[in-house]
Amino acid sequence: MFVITADQRGSRTGADLVPSGLAAITGVGGARLALAPERTAGDELQVAVPDARAALEIVLHLTRTGAWSVGVGVGAVEEPLPANVRAARGDAFLHAREAVERAKRTPTRVAIVGGAQGADAEALVRVLIELRDRRTTEGWEVSDLLEEGLSQRDAAARLGITESAVSLRVRNAGLRTEEAAIPALERVLQRVDELLTAPPR
Repeated sequence: MFVITADQRGSRTGADLVPSGLAAITGVGGARLALAPERTAGDELQVAVPDARAALEIVLHLTRTGAWSVGVGVGAVEEPLPANVRAARGDAFLHAREAVERAKRTPTRVAIVGGAQGADAEALVRVLIELRDRRTTEGWEVSDLLEEGLSQRDAAARLGITESAVSLRVRNAGLRTEEAAIPALERVLQRVDELLTAPPR
């Protein structure tokens, strides 16, 4: 299981972003969530996700805004699952608490705790987030349009620029690198979960 705990950065001087964060996680995770996201304490939220791809998508969504420190705990959880995430227990929740505290001190605003394999996954996710942090507003414009399913030609028409200009934005934004990295990262995270939750032989 993947437990994601996110703490709002600069919450004492800004608006409460927890409601919009909860809505965003629900929108990204949908039916793939094991337990719905909830505010757990102050400006913190938490969600449990059994799906590696959904967990990665949530992490990337939250870190894109720069408004959250995001900790991912990987490991077993006590079953049967309770009705809400605040009542749940297990190693993944302990790991998520450790991870979010460490995430607050990292430039990429993310940490993953789950043994040695979790450290490997964290290193790779940080590389991807550093790539995304360098992306310009123009790069994100193209990224979002392609994510909607538009072709580069359609994106060019929507933005009122040439196809070659879109191609340049795609290259400068590292979109093809990210496209290749996400399935690989999904497999790495899934392997971490399998290693930590497999029954003892």
